[in-house]
Order: sequence, then structure tokens, then C-alpha cells
Amino acid sequence: MIISVSRRTDVPCFFSDWFYNRVQEGYVCVRNPMSAHQVSRITLTPDVVDCFVFWSKNPGPMIDRLGELEGFNYYFQFTLTGYGHDIEAGVPHKRNVMIPTFQRLAQMVGPERVVWRYDPIAFSSKYTTDYHLHAFESIATALRGCTERCVISFVDTYQKNKARLREAGLSDQGDSGLESFARELANVAKQNGMSVGTCAEKIDLAAVGIEHNACVSRELIQRIAHAQMKVGKDTGQRTECGCVQSIDIGTYNTCRLGCKYCYANFSPQTIAQNVSRYDATSPLLCDALREDDVVTERKMRSLFVPQLSLFGDGDRKSVGRS
Repeated sequence: MIISVSRRTDVPCFFSDWFYNRVQEGYVCVRNPMSAHQVSRITLTPDVVDCFVFWSKNPGPMIDRLGELEGFNYYFQFTLTGYGHDIEAGVPHKRNVMIPTFQRLAQMVGPERVVWRYDPIAFSSKYTTDYHLHAFESIATALRGCTERCVISFVDTYQKNKARLREAGLSDQGDSGLESFARELANVAKQNGMSVGTCAEKIDLAAVGIEHNACVSRELIQRIAHAQMKVGKDTGQRTECGCVQSIDIGTYNTCRLGCKYCYANFSPQTIAQNVSRYDATSPLLCDALREDDVVTERKMRSLFVPQLSLFGDGDRKSVGRS
């Protein structure tokens, strides 16, 4: 199975000790966000975890311990934008800290395993199309040779982030003019050895050389693992999302980065309350098991397709893992 770490919070930035403890113990517990007393116990061992997909704006705190993931496949979705602290309050300085972190990570694990995310793109009187184009070109130039893929999206408005977006004066600008803007992004990326894909976008930008992307990507995992896998579309995501099935082990309302566009946090008060319960040794992130919880062992299996040997055996192919 594929494990997402995590769309719900920035585990590499804030909770890497917890994550490595869960890998060492070989399991993690995840509370159902829709049913508070239902908890899944998920095995985290190399025979059933086909890949970890990390999502982060600052994976720096976890990268010195990547050697502890020997036996596992993994790759990073690394968000690096041109916003300042007015929009991404908790993200360290981009040029002084985050670009060097990206470069170091790519040197450690290879450019194919670090996907650059310039998303979500939102516009305001400050963050104009020209601003984004300049920021994108500056970052792309710095990341040349450090990644093969850039993912973009345009900001979505949800009930959870509507007020914050309005306060910051941010909008998606609609579809008007986006094609010419996207064409320029694609050209800059191509000049720096990168392709561009969109994340869960309805707009079709194929004419300017931008594909619909799968962030949890069967093709990339197969390439990393040197093996074929059988996995379907993740029906729990939006219709436009191209991701394949994965299990998310994060917890909503635990990220302290304070991004104005975030849809995974309700309020600073809820975040503070949840984070106060953080225990790096707990099987649950920012939580603990309760007496009235119902813990169910989730059935886990590898999605890699067994390869026939010269003798006709059905053993699974030995995959190349880091």
C-alpha cells in the first residue's frame, strides 16, 4: 500500500520524530476524522508499504535520518513558492533556507524523488502574474538539476479558508488569462529541465504543454521501485485529482505553518490545543488512544505485481529501494 505523509499536516517539518518512531515500531494508528472513536491500526513494514509519499514545505528536520528508511521506497512533494511571511507565516526564508534544503535533499535522494510544488497560485494586488512569473523563474533557475517535475495549482476556496483568503486579498483570478500565464511557466520550467503538471485542476492546459498530474503517482513509484504495480484511482479525492489510492496517516488541525490558503486547519486555537497533546511516542499523531475507541487492524498488502522467475515461481520481484 502507499502511505501519504501527509496531506493533512506537515509531518516532515513538525513531527518527524513521531514518524520515525512509528516506522521503528512497525505500525501507526489513525483516527477517522469523520467518526471520532474509529481508529485504524496500519502496518508500516517494507513488505506491505510500497512507498511513502511525503508532503512538506520544510522537510529539513527529517532529512538527516533518512537512512532509517532503508528498505522503503519514498519520494517528496516539496512546496516552494514565492510568497512572503504575510501568506506563509511559518515557512523559513526561501532563498537562504528552503532552496538550499531542496538542493541538499535532491543531492541525497536524487532529483526524480523530489517533486517541486509551486502551489497553490493565488493572485492579489501584490502577488500579480508578473510577481509569480519572476518568483517562479528565480526558483526554477536555482532548482535546475534538482528536480524533474513541477506541479502547479490555482487556489481553491473552501469554507475553512474563505475568510483568510479574503483577509489577504487573494483570489484564483478565474480562468481568464490563465492559459498565457501557464504557457510562460511551462517555458521557464522547460528551460530548466523540468516538466509541469497541474494538481486537481479542471482547466485543460495541454495546449501549452502542461499535463494533468498524479501527485501520488503509480508511474513514479514504479520507476523508483523498478517494479509494476496494480492500483486504482483514489476515489476519496476530488474528481479532478489524478492520484492513485493511498492511506493518509496525518491529523487535521496540527500544522503550525499558518498559510493563509490552507484548507486543513480550522483555527489557531484548535491547532494549539491539538499540538499540546503531541507525544512522539504515541501511536496517534497529537492524540492518544481512549477507552471507548474501537481499534481495527486495516488489511494491508503490497500492490506490486509479482514477477515470474525463470522457473515459473510467482515470487514478487526484488525491488530497488533506498
